[in-house]
Amino acid sequence: MKRKNGNIIATENVVSVMSKRLGFMSGVVSVVRDVTESNRAKENLKRALEQVRNALGVTIQVMVSTIEARDPYTAGHQQRVAHLARAVAGEMALSQERIDGIYMMGIVHDIGKISIPAEILAKPGRLTDVEYALVKEHPRIGYDILKDVESPWPLAEVVRQHHERMDGSGYPRNLKGEEILLEARIMAVADVIESMASHRPYRPSLGIDAALDEIASGSGVLYDSDVVEAVLRLFREKGYVLPTV
Repeated sequence: MKRKNGNIIATENVVSVMSKRLGFMSGVVSVVRDVTESNRAKENLKRALEQVRNALGVTIQVMVSTIEARDPYTAGHQQRVAHLARAVAGEMALSQERIDGIYMMGIVHDIGKISIPAEILAKPGRLTDVEYALVKEHPRIGYDILKDVESPWPLAEVVRQHHERMDGSGYPRNLKGEEILLEARIMAVADVIESMASHRPYRPSLGIDAALDEIASGSGVLYDSDVVEAVLRLFREKGYVLPTV
């Protein structure tokens, strides 16, 4: 539609049929509303969100580069978990917005390990109780690092929750079931699979079959059953393979 000055504007048209009598319409009411400003506001919001995402991507890349410099294993692990978590989210038919967020969350889910001494992370033998207790602090530390980072996704909260378990046996807060965000439930399963299927400083790879058996046996108890079903479909029916990064 054009204004009198020739400018083209966006409009919203609402047409209502007035009551019928004896089978005939008594009239039609049409309302035309100028939505130019509304559309402009939506576009501005879209651009603002894109700027936030771009800034967030730069921030995350700096964090990942810092981890890579001191612990290449954790960096590779995070990237593989991110790829798998994104694939699982897609298999579960989540929105593209949530899929994008889950990938970002995967890239930094172990960011809290940046505060743990490298010699503990790379220790070839069994960790002492004190060392293990320190490692278990990484979800809390990651949350503290990310909680003030502006993000369209619950980035910090998922980092804090990715070691929680459906039955409340996880850490750091012993959350149960629906108390755990879906993104964190996806991250938990992806994290376990990648960890078991890859070489660790203290043991060789256990293999993908052992990893899938582990999550299948813990379905509904430790791990979200819908997430487990999606993962098993990916690997056993659709030929998904963990990426080499």
